[in-house]
Amino acid sequence: MLDVVAVLTDSPNLRKYWSVLKTRLKAEGSQLATNCSQLKMQSADGKFYLTDVADTEQLFRLRISKTSDKQP
Repeated sequence: MLDVVAVLTDSPNLRKYWSVLKTRLKAEGSQLATNCSQLKMQSADGKFYLTDVADTEQLFRLRISKTSDKQP
């Protein structure tokens, strides 16, 4: 999800931005943050980390929710 946040925002701190956005979406009752799964994905250092992932529908919902607002 961090790569999606990078495309949709100008935030210098993507991890913090996504964390704040997920918290806000959950508080608003949005299923978007609730339905995002986590998968273990390999990073550049070769280790596997849990990473938030979304399907196409969830990505479109995120896109729509962020169209008018670039800040969480």
